[in-house]
Amino acid sequence: MEQEKQLNETNTVDQSSGVQARSKNELVEWIKAIAVAVVLVVVVRWLLFAPFIVDGPSMEPNFWTGERLIVNKVLYDFRDPKPGEVVVFKVPAEGRDLIKRVIGVAGDTIEYKGDDLFINGKKVEEPYIQEALDKAHQDGGLYNNRDFPNEMLKDNKVPEGYIFVMGDHRNNSTDSRMLGFIPLKDVIGRADVIFWPLKDIQMIKHH
Repeated sequence: MEQEKQLNETNTVDQSSGVQARSKNELVEWIKAIAVAVVLVVVVRWLLFAPFIVDGPSMEPNFWTGERLIVNKVLYDFRDPKPGEVVVFKVPAEGRDLIKRVIGVAGDTIEYKGDDLFINGKKVEEPYIQEALDKAHQDGGLYNNRDFPNEMLKDNKVPEGYIFVMGDHRNNSTDSRMLGFIPLKDVIGRADVIFWPLKDIQMIKHH
């Protein structure tokens, strides 16, 4: 009887140890899973995508101050920006990042007169600002306040390794008409998603 009691006590201890061991293993696995998830988030956040906050009116009426965007940082590792795409780039001399629309790429000759855009001698329609253009014309004015080329920048052919960009709000934008051509090395990525405010969540259209 005494021997049977001792055997039962031994079995109880063994079962308790087994449960503790399983619990410990599960905890370790959870810690590993969380660590991997954190690493993935960091990699995605810093290497592939980045948030950007719109600050200022230069891309109105398509982007507004306070909107938060997701910028695809890896796309241009595989190809160069294309006309119509909305990009975020660094301006080292000013220590800030800007968001603008690609108008011309290497080899393109750009002319912007009044509200008429010419690329390689051909007039180009800009549907992303057509409504704003129409309103300005109805009011008897122009939507643009700076032609290109101009007194500051006379060379209007985009060199290799550069792009020409303008803000959608043509009469209130610091862009290639003042900054000159933007080096590809300074382009952070393409703005792909508006994720804030929640009511405005959408994929960004690139014309």
